[in-house]
Amino acid sequence: MNILYVCHRFPYPPKRGGKIRPFNMIRHLTNSGHKVWVASLARSQQEYDECAGIGDYCHAHKIAMVDEWKQWLRMIVRLPLVTPSSMGYFFSQDLKQQIDSWLQQESFDAIFVHCSSVAQYVEDVKGIPKILDFGDMDSEKWLSYRSFKPFPLGLGYWWEGNKMAMAEKRLAAKFDMATCTTKAELETLNDLQSAKRTEWFPNGVDAEFFKPDGQSYGSNSISFIGRMDYFPNQQCMLEFCHHTLPLIQKSIPETTLYIVGADPSDEIRKLEAHKGVVVTGSVKDVRPYIMKTAAMVAPLNIARGTQNKILEAMAMGVPVVSSTLAAGGIDATPGEHFITADTPDEYAKVLVELMQSPELRTQYAKAGRERMLSNHFWGESMRKMERLVQDCVKNYV
Repeated sequence: MNILYVCHRFPYPPKRGGKIRPFNMIRHLTNSGHKVWVASLARSQQEYDECAGIGDYCHAHKIAMVDEWKQWLRMIVRLPLVTPSSMGYFFSQDLKQQIDSWLQQESFDAIFVHCSSVAQYVEDVKGIPKILDFGDMDSEKWLSYRSFKPFPLGLGYWWEGNKMAMAEKRLAAKFDMATCTTKAELETLNDLQSAKRTEWFPNGVDAEFFKPDGQSYGSNSISFIGRMDYFPNQQCMLEFCHHTLPLIQKSIPETTLYIVGADPSDEIRKLEAHKGVVVTGSVKDVRPYIMKTAAMVAPLNIARGTQNKILEAMAMGVPVVSSTLAAGGIDATPGEHFITADTPDEYAKVLVELMQSPELRTQYAKAGRERMLSNHFWGESMRKMERLVQDCVKNYV
């Protein structure tokens, strides 16, 4: 098949959540013998230069370079409108022209869109089967931000969330199939009651890359993975350092928390003033930092879909202690494959137990990795995705 693939973040190199899922789709489709045309955006010269590597995984690609300030201006213009501002951020006239040109010149068997914010490029295309992979339902994410932002920002997030919900309902009706990452997201998608057909396929993890190294770990250390320019990551680490880490250090005074992630804000950098906090900033490889700790924490208070950080840690054989909210996107059983907590006291209790009991750590390390191999394997997930695409094309009327 000839497939036009549109996504909101250029899927190469697959170094962050918004790039990993689309990259694995594109690679799988190409390896399965399909021809894939990839269209997406780059926000800096460095990102643009890195994007070229996608050429090994697709038939053709278009990288539209955008200026950050222009994209923000497009968002601001849409603030009073019913069109979501985030759709303004992900719009490029250059990309639109290239997509339109391909549609005129090529004979596509299917159009696949990852993320509702870029569905605008092809929502009105007729005569070709179209699949919209929402991934996460963005409207719910924007609405959840409201509780953590002061007035009037909170009101702005509420408005954007409601605008996005209306857009999601409209877009779901315009595509022949709508998909997402988890069963919980699927329930939200089905609640729209507008999609012609819905399904889900999970995110996976590269269990060969993220695997135990057999080395010893620091029994008094814990870790967190995630880009530190991302508000949900910032918020949870600020709260964890202020309220939970001191409780852990009452039992284990020498506890060290490694916050591993690119582009930490000044507020996150200042956390190093707290006893035992290390903010690494960008690192070439997160694995050595995570595998040398007794546990990885994911105390997110804002979370949608699947948290790749949890999959990666479990695949590395590092026990995970997650908020119940963040755990919702993991196809695993709390208390068996990983642990959930929701209050500082709960986090402190289970983390101290993991740090003090090598046997307990080994139990969760083994169970977590085995679950990743069985239920979050990219190969099986991508085969399901390909079957959905083929079914959509076969049953297209």
